[in-house]
Amino acid sequence: MSETRNRVDPYDALLVVSFGGPESDDDVMPFLENVTRGRGVPRERLEEVAEHYYEFGGRSPINAQNRALVANIEHLLAEIGISMPVYWGNRNWDPYLADELTRMRDNGIGRAAVFITSAYDSYSGCRQYREDLADAVAAVGPGAPRLDRLRHSFDHPGFITANADGVVGALGDLPAQLTGRARIVFVTHSIPVAMAETSGPSGGAYVAQHEAVAEAVAAQVAERTGVQRPFDLVYCSRSGPPEMPWLEPDVNDHLASLAADGVEAVILAPIGFLSDHMEVAYDLDTEAIATAKELGVAAARAATAGTHPDFVATVVDLLTERAAVERGEDVTRASVLSLGPAPDVCPAGCCPNLRESRPALFGEDAPPHPSP
Repeated sequence: MSETRNRVDPYDALLVVSFGGPESDDDVMPFLENVTRGRGVPRERLEEVAEHYYEFGGRSPINAQNRALVANIEHLLAEIGISMPVYWGNRNWDPYLADELTRMRDNGIGRAAVFITSAYDSYSGCRQYREDLADAVAAVGPGAPRLDRLRHSFDHPGFITANADGVVGALGDLPAQLTGRARIVFVTHSIPVAMAETSGPSGGAYVAQHEAVAEAVAAQVAERTGVQRPFDLVYCSRSGPPEMPWLEPDVNDHLASLAADGVEAVILAPIGFLSDHMEVAYDLDTEAIATAKELGVAAARAATAGTHPDFVATVVDLLTERAAVERGEDVTRASVLSLGPAPDVCPAGCCPNLRESRPALFGEDAPPHPSP
């Protein structure tokens, strides 16, 4: 990292923003009610999902991974001579965004960069975070820190390498005689088709970005292992009503199709998730692995980017990149995909909310920051 990119001014702090998750059985239903508020999800559906959490003692892995991510970012910043506090706030569980922004204000933080633990464009993966941050800033009011979001990480070489490492590592979990014939099944969260079609500045970004990442990760795995493996992009965690079209195929349905075609081994690679939260721990590690076993298909799950050193370095690089931009310097952005890097500031109407109009930060149509 150059001396220019070894600076973070004008930022006083970094805020890591995540989804949040329960940490005990008593937390589960209140957490799920937070997540689904205003969406009309039936109580019986919440109770069904709650059972997934109860199987893990009511604890989602996401909070522990975020604590580790924050600690590793702090450690790397210190290693390269940057003294900066790193805060962490969630949309749906403690520590809540408004509480963390209040703490930042009380600690004298005037301006902070924001890293959102979602790598791709979509309403639920981007604008909804921006909306909740706008609500949190409004709740804190005058004195709230000024916030600038770091661009999405999907195209950064560190993100690609972290995911490729996960796939290569998982190959070692398969029977040795099958590793050369293993197919890579890249998995991400399903979203409504209408949301996917309107994702990004001009639509279709969610699928296009995942396809580009899958291709880049598969290419890196092939280069490192000497085997060109076929791969697919599939989806998990559909939660909408049956009449609403969501992205398909579902990972379990796809495993059945692969088994019927004679595929003997797969790597489940969760490129759509930055950490091992419940969609990974249950939908993949529990349900999809069980499906593969029933079908007689050997399966192993690749690690998420999580706290991989290259991914931690990605966050720090995005931070120093944005700081240099804000200082008015010329910046060469690290990007390995033909799609190119996502913008720092979202165009007006990017990833629209199809249910209602709400203020959102970090866009050309963002509300003004509260006066000091």
